[in-house]
Amino acid sequence: MNFKSGEQVIIIKGQSRGKKGKILQVFPKKNLVVVEGVNERTRHIRNRRGRDKGQKVSFFAPLNVANVMLFCSKCNKPRRNKIFVSTDGKKQKVCVKCNSVFGI
Repeated sequence: MNFKSGEQVIIIKGQSRGKKGKILQVFPKKNLVVVEGVNERTRHIRNRRGRDKGQKVSFFAPLNVANVMLFCSKCNKPRRNKIFVSTDGKKQKVCVKCNSVFGI
Protein backbone atom coordinates (compact mmCIF):
# COMPACT_ATOMS: atom_id res chain seq x y z
CA MET A 1 0.00 0.00 0.00
CA ASN A 2 1.46 3.36 -0.95
CA PHE A 3 -0.54 5.79 1.17
CA LYS A 4 0.65 7.70 4.22
CA SER A 5 -1.04 9.96 6.74
CA GLY A 6 -1.30 13.58 5.66
CA GLU A 7 -1.46 12.99 1.91
CA GLN A 8 -4.17 14.60 -0.22
CA VAL A 9 -6.48 12.07 -1.90
CA ILE A 10 -9.68 12.11 -3.92
CA ILE A 11 -12.50 9.57 -3.75
CA ILE A 12 -12.98 7.81 -7.11
CA LYS A 13 -15.79 5.35 -6.24
CA GLY A 14 -18.86 5.28 -4.07
CA GLN A 15 -21.28 7.73 -2.55
CA SER A 16 -18.65 10.40 -1.83
CA ARG A 17 -17.16 10.31 -5.34
CA GLY A 18 -15.26 13.49 -6.23
CA LYS A 19 -14.60 14.65 -2.66
CA LYS A 20 -11.07 15.57 -1.65
CA GLY A 21 -9.57 15.12 1.78
CA LYS A 22 -6.48 14.46 3.82
CA ILE A 23 -5.64 10.96 5.07
CA LEU A 24 -5.95 10.77 8.85
CA GLN A 25 -5.16 7.09 9.47
CA VAL A 26 -3.86 4.15 7.47
CA PHE A 27 -4.54 0.47 8.22
CA PRO A 28 -2.13 -1.38 5.87
CA LYS A 29 -3.01 -4.94 6.93
CA LYS A 30 -6.71 -4.36 6.20
CA ASN A 31 -6.15 -2.10 3.12
CA LEU A 32 -8.18 0.72 4.68
CA VAL A 33 -7.68 4.47 5.01
CA VAL A 34 -9.58 7.12 6.98
CA VAL A 35 -10.10 10.33 5.00
CA GLU A 36 -11.03 13.63 6.63
CA GLY A 37 -14.53 14.82 5.70
CA VAL A 38 -15.56 11.60 3.94
CA ASN A 39 -17.76 8.69 5.09
CA GLU A 40 -18.94 10.33 8.32
CA ARG A 41 -20.87 8.05 10.66
CA THR A 42 -22.79 8.67 13.87
CA ARG A 43 -22.78 6.32 16.81
CA HIS A 44 -25.35 6.62 19.59
CA ILE A 45 -23.93 5.92 23.03
CA ARG A 46 -26.25 5.20 25.92
CA ASN A 47 -25.71 6.62 29.38
CA ARG A 48 -23.36 4.74 31.69
CA ARG A 49 -24.89 5.93 34.96
CA GLY A 50 -28.35 7.11 35.83
CA ARG A 51 -27.41 10.78 35.93
CA ASP A 52 -25.42 10.99 32.68
CA LYS A 53 -26.98 11.66 29.31
CA GLY A 54 -26.59 9.62 26.18
CA GLN A 55 -24.51 11.07 23.36
CA LYS A 56 -24.17 11.11 19.61
CA VAL A 57 -20.56 10.67 18.53
CA SER A 58 -19.54 11.46 14.94
CA PHE A 59 -16.47 9.86 13.37
CA PHE A 60 -15.02 9.18 9.94
CA ALA A 61 -15.24 5.50 9.01
CA PRO A 62 -12.46 3.84 7.01
CA LEU A 63 -12.61 3.35 3.24
CA ASN A 64 -11.06 0.67 1.08
CA VAL A 65 -7.81 1.71 -0.61
CA ALA A 66 -9.27 0.85 -4.02
CA ASN A 67 -11.75 3.71 -3.65
CA VAL A 68 -9.16 6.50 -3.24
CA MET A 69 -6.41 7.92 -5.44
CA LEU A 70 -3.61 10.41 -4.80
CA PHE A 71 -4.42 13.96 -5.91
CA CYS A 72 -1.80 15.93 -7.86
CA SER A 73 -2.05 19.62 -7.04
CA LYS A 74 -0.14 20.66 -10.18
CA CYS A 75 -2.32 18.65 -12.63
CA ASN A 76 -5.39 19.28 -10.44
CA LYS A 77 -6.50 15.69 -11.11
CA PRO A 78 -6.21 12.28 -9.48
CA ARG A 79 -3.06 10.60 -10.74
CA ARG A 80 -1.03 7.43 -10.40
CA ASN A 81 2.39 7.77 -8.87
CA LYS A 82 5.85 6.32 -9.22
CA ILE A 83 8.75 6.20 -6.81
CA PHE A 84 11.74 8.33 -7.74
CA VAL A 85 15.06 7.85 -5.95
CA SER A 86 17.13 11.04 -5.87
CA THR A 87 20.94 11.14 -5.90
CA ASP A 88 20.85 11.56 -2.10
CA GLY A 89 19.10 8.20 -1.80
CA LYS A 90 15.79 9.74 -0.72
CA LYS A 91 12.60 8.24 -2.13
CA GLN A 92 9.85 10.55 -3.36
CA LYS A 93 6.43 9.98 -4.88
CA VAL A 94 6.21 11.56 -8.32
CA CYS A 95 3.19 12.16 -10.56
CA VAL A 96 3.25 9.96 -13.67
CA LYS A 97 2.02 12.72 -16.02
CA CYS A 98 3.73 15.93 -14.86
CA ASN A 99 6.65 14.54 -12.80
CA SER A 100 5.87 16.83 -9.86
CA VAL A 101 6.50 15.60 -6.33
CA PHE A 102 3.44 14.74 -4.24
CA GLY A 103 3.66 16.94 -1.17
CA ILE A 104 2.35 16.26 2.29
